[in-house]
Amino acid sequence: MDNMFGGGGNGAGGGGGAQLPLETWFYEMPVCTRWWTTATVASSLLVQTKMVSEFQLFYSFRAVFVKNQYWRLLTTFLYFGPLSLDLVFHVFFLQRYSRLLEESSGRSPARFSWLLLYATSALLLLSPLVSMPFLGSPLSSSLVYIWSRRNPDTRLSFLGLLVFTAPYLPWALMGFSLLLHGVVPRDEIMGVVVGHFWYFFSDVYPSLHNGSRPLDPPMWWRRLFEGRPAQVDTDVDATAAVPVN
Repeated sequence: MDNMFGGGGNGAGGGGGAQLPLETWFYEMPVCTRWWTTATVASSLLVQTKMVSEFQLFYSFRAVFVKNQYWRLLTTFLYFGPLSLDLVFHVFFLQRYSRLLEESSGRSPARFSWLLLYATSALLLLSPLVSMPFLGSPLSSSLVYIWSRRNPDTRLSFLGLLVFTAPYLPWALMGFSLLLHGVVPRDEIMGVVVGHFWYFFSDVYPSLHNGSRPLDPPMWWRRLFEGRPAQVDTDVDATAAVPVN
């Protein structure tokens, strides 16, 4: 699968112990990506074994806000279809580019989880306009778009035949989807729109407006993951400022 869109990935770090390759791959994923990937596979397994129905998972404004089925706000981003090659394809792109973005966001999951909150909220607002009940694919597309714009010099290859730089990846995926399914990929287009909005205000806007970053996570959100900043440095500075007789 890595040969489909090769390049742009980070080498896996060496791990101790006698872990299986699949186990190593799983535990090397950052926390947000790991849980999202796990929940995605679990959702498909639950539907495949008929423990739940896909009709219980999609997003519907009436079902959520009239019938109080609030779990749909989450499950609409987790179900990509029954167990199939198409699901493998989606899980590969989900974990690959989600992982690359999360790893580049630093050790704390605060920034990447804020990005996920923004993207999921935006997609839920746009969903009724395009009648799209499942939003996992557009969410994955938005992450692919953001990564591709932040890595303009990374070279990728499609099946070892077509070579292009990362910014063309979302459009290559749209073309591949159009050829495969014969319909305009509205989900990927919506993901690109949401991803471009984030990219512009996070990577372009600050350089034009004195470093202002309107989409950065607020302090209260960071404290949920990082706790309150330590006061050690302040105390040391105050002690150093006392004159010595």
